[in-house]
Amino acid sequence: DSAPMTLAKPLGKGLFVSGQLTLTTLQAAPDMGVRTIVNNRPDGESTDQTPGADIEAAARALGVGYQAIAVDHSGFNHAQIEQLWSLIDQADGAIWAYCRSGMRSTALWALAMARYGTLDIVEIVSLAAGAGYEISGLEPQLRALRDEQPA
Repeated sequence: DSAPMTLAKPLGKGLFVSGQLTLTTLQAAPDMGVRTIVNNRPDGESTDQTPGADIEAAARALGVGYQAIAVDHSGFNHAQIEQLWSLIDQADGAIWAYCRSGMRSTALWALAMARYGTLDIVEIVSLAAGAGYEISGLEPQLRALRDEQPA
């Protein structure tokens, strides 16, 4: 069954994004080299979403880590960006980040890469587009983050 692989879209090295994970799609994570699941979706956002605690329990049962970095309608903040970068920077395998559609996960990845990574803005936007996510509207924010001085 290749459904999980088509669900999970690669962004850059070692990071996949997708819409809502289910307990079934999650089963593919170990075979994909995924060592960490990142939930970018607050619980209770919709009635059809699998609760984060259920995903976490299933991930841990598969020997896969789990981290919640919930992004709601208020948008992104520096703590969330730093938290995702820390996971990327210290990863010992692939990361699979998910939200409702994959867009928030992609945007958070892009912001983290702009702030801390080595890809230029054009590469970040291009990788996102290759995965099916149009984030060119984030370019001003990506540039602002890239230009920030390290704390």
